[in-house]
Amino acid sequence: MIHHNRQSGYSCHFSWTLILLLFLLPVTYTLIAAPALDVRMSEAEIKKLGQRYGEMAERRLRAWQNLMVDIADLDEEDKLWRVNRFFNQLRFVDDIVHWRKKDYWASPVEFLITNGGDCEDFSIAKYYTLRQVGVPIEKLSIAYVKALELNQAHMVLTYYSKASATPLVLDNLIGEIKPANRRPDLQHVYSFNGDNLWLSKKGRRSTLVGTSDQLKPWVQLQSRIKNQDINLN
Repeated sequence: MIHHNRQSGYSCHFSWTLILLLFLLPVTYTLIAAPALDVRMSEAEIKKLGQRYGEMAERRLRAWQNLMVDIADLDEEDKLWRVNRFFNQLRFVDDIVHWRKKDYWASPVEFLITNGGDCEDFSIAKYYTLRQVGVPIEKLSIAYVKALELNQAHMVLTYYSKASATPLVLDNLIGEIKPANRRPDLQHVYSFNGDNLWLSKKGRRSTLVGTSDQLKPWVQLQSRIKNQDINLN
């Protein structure tokens, strides 16, 4: 069952001040593709985490790993649909409630173990899963937007079939994947992936302004995934 998460009190926290500061930073970057982080897990790793965090956490982790195997040879749009549906079944939980922090970017493993997260966590989990099953980095961006109907900061994953295409939006607010031009409720601000950082305009990446390592939470997240750190209270 897909949770549309349009409940009252929905809130995705991140700092709009951060957005302003990003574009005041010196722009020094090189267009070198970052290697994809491997998010596959061994059966031994899954069982170990299951012993620590419970049977249901183990089941969710195994289902995630099985998903990546099952969809590896599908076409990209089918991969998008399956990954979006899988993660949209998890609970939306605000960071301050879930992590006791105003803003925390969880790894896919942390998200699945706890069966919940906010908009950043949904988008991040979808991004890393699609990268793992072979979707090229240049086709994916995590986008900071404003959800106009909710008057809230929000995050979604966007997919470009080609550089000039209108991206598709993978969102935890709704189950359907729609082109950005059919989501007038979202005002795009900026987007990033494992390599680069762009200003966004009319739902699309517009101006390259640097590399994504200008985003401290993103750098911290990648470090935790690479080192297999799990930070649960």
